[in-house]
Amino acid sequence: MREEDATLIHCRLDELLDERGMTLTRLSELVGVSIVNLSVLKNDRARAIRYSTLQAICVALDCEVGELLVIRPN
Repeated sequence: MREEDATLIHCRLDELLDERGMTLTRLSELVGVSIVNLSVLKNDRARAIRYSTLQAICVALDCEVGELLVIRPN
């Protein structure tokens, strides 16, 4: 990742899926987003996310936005 592309925002999707015993495939089915796009988000490579997608993920995982997206310490 280029330095100018680096962000302090970290997506905790992996941890939340693990805590809930859910697979990325199942989450994809529930939210209607491709596994590839969820993987981009999960691996902190997303440059943007739609509110509708964020809402669908939070509903499926029964979490708040602040549990999914956090600021990484410097």
